[in-house]
Amino acid sequence: MKTIEVDEELYRYIASHTQAIGESASDILRRMLKFTAGQTAPAAPAANIPGTVVQEKPAAVAAPTSRDKVRAVRELLLSDEYAEQTKAVNRFMLILSTLYSLNAKEFAAATDSLTGRTRTYFAGDQQTLLQNGIHTKPKHVPGTPYWVITNTNTGRKRSMIEHIMQLMQFPAELTDKVCGTL
Repeated sequence: MKTIEVDEELYRYIASHTQAIGESASDILRRMLKFTAGQTAPAAPAANIPGTVVQEKPAAVAAPTSRDKVRAVRELLLSDEYAEQTKAVNRFMLILSTLYSLNAKEFAAATDSLTGRTRTYFAGDQQTLLQNGIHTKPKHVPGTPYWVITNTNTGRKRSMIEHIMQLMQFPAELTDKVCGTL
């Protein structure tokens, strides 16, 4: 096993493509690159030879359009992975992961303003959620730096998703459809 260093932005991008809890970075990259075990890796370009200097232009990162965001959420609802979930909490976690992957900044703004009367719903670590409520059952949202409490009823989970999707400016009918699947 080799270790490589990646910057925070790249790490978040790779993590946002997690499809199963516990999936390794290697598994995610293999899937994304369509690279299978035993496959011969292509030769490294000349630019990767030690001592060779290549200047690269930074890649422009375009924010997903409103249409792209809607399409991604609809694809989630139609996916086998989503359909296979038998528990509302697992569908809840998939929705949160997808929303974060579509726009991390909007997701952060939406979750920052989302708290209960006595509970904090989202935090950057498990301990914060444990300190702000009894029996909160915090879980890490896959592909994100967030933890969320899961010991809430389905109605509360729906209202949390509704709040986030409204602040992320999703169409009302899509928000209703997503909430109806929980």
